[in-house]
Amino acid sequence: MTWWASLSGGLGTRRLGRTTLAALAGLLLPTLPAAAKVITHLPTTDKVVALTFDACESRTPAFLDHGISDFLVGHKIPFTIFVSGRFARHNGADLAALGKLDFVELENHSMNHFNHMERLSDQAIRQELTQADTALFQASGRHSRYFRFPAGNDDARSLAVVEGAGYKVVHWSFASGDPGRSVTPAHLTEWVLLKTRPGDILIFHINGRGWSTARALPGIVAALEKRGYRFTRLDRMLP
Repeated sequence: MTWWASLSGGLGTRRLGRTTLAALAGLLLPTLPAAAKVITHLPTTDKVVALTFDACESRTPAFLDHGISDFLVGHKIPFTIFVSGRFARHNGADLAALGKLDFVELENHSMNHFNHMERLSDQAIRQELTQADTALFQASGRHSRYFRFPAGNDDARSLAVVEGAGYKVVHWSFASGDPGRSVTPAHLTEWVLLKTRPGDILIFHINGRGWSTARALPGIVAALEKRGYRFTRLDRMLP
């Protein structure tokens, strides 16, 4: 006797309604995992934005841009730094100080900042995550929960590996362009103010590669505040 015949006999001569069939289908069909996704916007329409900064380092040592951090800390403006493990090793004292501030968030930007992590094996991707988190914890006393792919390069497989390791992937709403040497403070300010919308995740660099960011940031912050915006850590708004 088939499972259907057995079930039909157990139900007697009553016809199976659509609700019953739907419930049976839910029991018999496997549950598929939700597709991995990249977060590029805060879940709000309020005038709230996230200031995020990449602290990248691959082979050449890089150091915290104090022109940026001193301004933000001095004004107690919430912000998030995505820290690579190599950067954490070279900036332990600065990260330890930032880790004591409740308006500063420190997150994972991989260990070695490979620009194409989607080309790495699953195991290598997981190693990039765990080694960076270890370096960040040793420097700041904090663990990470969000991840940003170097250069924003990912694919469905690498996204699934990162999410499988317990991370949410957070990129940005639009590129500020601040790593460009030819981008002046005036151009950076004009571009960011032109593009920013409620709920945006803004990206800059705090590793000495945001050539005009320290000079442009006070004007950007002041102009956004004048428009009614406030700033947030990512973890205050994201699941």
